[in-house]
Amino acid sequence: MRAPLAEGLDLCLFEGEAETRLPMTRQGEKWTLDLPGDLSDARYGYRAHGPYDPARNLWFDPAKLLVDPYALELDRRFVQDPRLGQYGEDTADLVPRAVVTGPLAQVPYQPPRFARGGLIYEINVRGFTLLHPDVPPAQRGTIAALAHPAVIAHLNKLHVSAVELMPVIAWIDERHLPPLGLANHWGYNPVAMMALDPGLCPGGVAELREAVAALHAAGIGVILDLVFNHSGESDIHGGTLSLRGLDPAAYARAPDGSLINDTGCGNTLDFANPAVRRLMIDTLIHFVRHAGIDGFRFDLAPVIARGPGFDPAAPIFAEIAAEPCLATRIMIAEPWDIGPGGYQLGQFPANWLEWNDRYRDDVRRFWKGEATVGALATRIAGSSDAFGDDCPKGCKSVNFLAAHDGFTLADTVSYEQRHNHANGEDNRDGHGQNHSWNCGTEGPTDDPEILARRAADLRALLGTLFASTGTIMLTAGDECGRSQGGNNNAYCQDIPLDWDRRDVALEDHVAALAARRAARLASFVTFPEDGRWLRLDGAPMMPEDWDDMATDGFLHAPADGDARPALWVSRGARSCSAQENGAAN
Repeated sequence: MRAPLAEGLDLCLFEGEAETRLPMTRQGEKWTLDLPGDLSDARYGYRAHGPYDPARNLWFDPAKLLVDPYALELDRRFVQDPRLGQYGEDTADLVPRAVVTGPLAQVPYQPPRFARGGLIYEINVRGFTLLHPDVPPAQRGTIAALAHPAVIAHLNKLHVSAVELMPVIAWIDERHLPPLGLANHWGYNPVAMMALDPGLCPGGVAELREAVAALHAAGIGVILDLVFNHSGESDIHGGTLSLRGLDPAAYARAPDGSLINDTGCGNTLDFANPAVRRLMIDTLIHFVRHAGIDGFRFDLAPVIARGPGFDPAAPIFAEIAAEPCLATRIMIAEPWDIGPGGYQLGQFPANWLEWNDRYRDDVRRFWKGEATVGALATRIAGSSDAFGDDCPKGCKSVNFLAAHDGFTLADTVSYEQRHNHANGEDNRDGHGQNHSWNCGTEGPTDDPEILARRAADLRALLGTLFASTGTIMLTAGDECGRSQGGNNNAYCQDIPLDWDRRDVALEDHVAALAARRAARLASFVTFPEDGRWLRLDGAPMMPEDWDDMATDGFLHAPADGDARPALWVSRGARSCSAQENGAAN
């Protein structure tokens, strides 16, 4: 166990609540202890001895039970409690014990089941499966539910290329939530970076491996959304749960010794530290080898390239590329954090994909009536202003209209303002600028004209997405009208998808769009250089037309022999549709 600054380290073995503490021996920066016999299924943790001086970034407190940063399974979920951050208060009754798994089955290496241009389907595992009527009650809300034939049938209906699972790693609630009677339902606050959350994945690594195998058998890849920018130990008032009590140098600090907060979550992992990078690399290798994972999405990804400033040639990229089992995986960056120089769209390696928030904003703004056709065409054609024209592996953009963070797609056309009062922060949290509109009234309505306008706007937005160059992403439920009641920061709200109240007509429309795209997927990897851009009256688009707000739309006619259909866009008609053989689709 790595604890370079500790003066002593105890291995704590548990049988029920009975604890046995065994002193370990220092070997350089690590501590070791040899024990006889087979320890499979044993429960354990650590207690570290040394100075407690937060001003010097020293947090040693033998009263704190510490979770192994390399733990693969835990025996319970994390729970928030003030004692986690109080010196001298014992936390053995609060902190999960790691479970010794023994040797894990390895998944034979296979290329990723995903290709650029495909459809990524972002899933909150609990919210997506909790109310599914065909899933057995014991499996609802868990990773095992993703392997159910009814769930896979829905994914296949939408021609999903890969599911992207929102965090399934063991996390802890933020400190302010329990007093409000709230809990974190998204998981972007991890503590043990390799350990699956026991609530979402009670069957551990085997459950994830079996679900991945079932999805692979259906031709669907699996991408994990990982948080390596911060941990749930939070700021100086947070709990001592793992790294803080073992190796506090894992967190980046300013010259004055204060914690750097490039994440907005109180701490930032220090990727200038080789041990932090190694933890991330080993985590990725674990999930590829032992679960068959096809790729990873990195939350607030500039952090992994900081030291402390962002460096597009940061060591982590070469270290990932040097690992044979990682070099071919799908890597996706959320290319922004809140630190200095934190917006880095287009700056990740050529073989990475990147979430493209400019796509989301410009497409919304166009259909709202606030952006030009030039802005829309740039996004449909692959956002060369962000990624350049030379993308040898194809367009790097992950185009999306909505994601877990922000309004749902249905709420984008139903609410002008956020409605986050249930989060307990007086509606101050969440983005204030959403480029959304309500079509005439805020929120739910029975007005048939407003409902028809919203339905048309959703189809125009979705038509744009499925016609766009690059990889596309849809958040689970947006294909069938999922709403969060105007809450654009619903991380602490339990709002499962109601399968019995889906907008099936919209879902069928999305399935038809997805089928047409899937039939000619290769044509969406890069935008064709040949082809004609025409005004809606049939005349060629002129330079001044692109920036004229009065230009209502355009027709893009691919060159002869191009597999891509013509695209017709009309803001006035609220339509973005493919045209083949003269017929709109």
